[in-house]
Amino acid sequence: MKLVVLAKPVPDPAAAAERLGPDDRLDRSAAPNVINGNDEYTLEAALQIADAHPGEVEITLVAMAPANGAETLRKGLAMGATRGLLITDPALAGSDAWSTARVLATALKDVEYDLILAGFDTSDGVAGVVGPAVATLLKLPYLSSAAKIEPDLAAGTVRVRRISPTGFDVLEAPMPALIVGTQLLGTPRYPSLKGIMGARSKEVALRSVTDLGLATAGDGAVGGAAARTTVTAKRTPPARGAARVVRGPAADAAKEIAAFLAERRLI
Repeated sequence: MKLVVLAKPVPDPAAAAERLGPDDRLDRSAAPNVINGNDEYTLEAALQIADAHPGEVEITLVAMAPANGAETLRKGLAMGATRGLLITDPALAGSDAWSTARVLATALKDVEYDLILAGFDTSDGVAGVVGPAVATLLKLPYLSSAAKIEPDLAAGTVRVRRISPTGFDVLEAPMPALIVGTQLLGTPRYPSLKGIMGARSKEVALRSVTDLGLATAGDGAVGGAAARTTVTAKRTPPARGAARVVRGPAADAAKEIAAFLAERRLI
């Protein structure tokens, strides 16, 4: 079984507050890169599938990022992924979601897969549209908000337990398919020392816009110059107001909090 996990390198949200540069684009030098948190959950789901089928599963990490993204992908390889594919090109700087989806979809046409797994959204963009867009461009069945993934290679199908407003839905689709996962797929594992050492010898292939046969000018162009979205305004969030701290025995504190909420007609 061949699995693809879309694993975007993003500035570490825990290292520093995200900020825009003078060009109104995210300043990616403000913090070290890590694999996007939600993508790690889908990688964990892929690794669990591999654990359940020893020796039968290959996992390819695919990302579009600057050249230093190759080192970020090494963590995913250390966790247990088989190989990486990084699409990197200076012309892709400033790409919007549409351009990103088109680049990824084009790259995936040369990759063998039974399933593509994508995180719910990314911490640097928070749009949550690239996964569905890739599914659309590749004309794949799209299963969203997955809390559990159960592929059946013999039957050529995959079953997903999807979060819904009323609980869960169970969806089934033929493979290949694209699945967008949630954090309910399981806590990502830590790389082992053996995995970290082994990741250095695993392949991370690099592809450019030219390699993919795409263009940065003209109809259907990709990259920052072809972005269809722009920042129209920006402002600093208002300062947080004074906080009210409740201290004391639990019973007394609970009464005080309840009275505070009732006073403001929140309960």
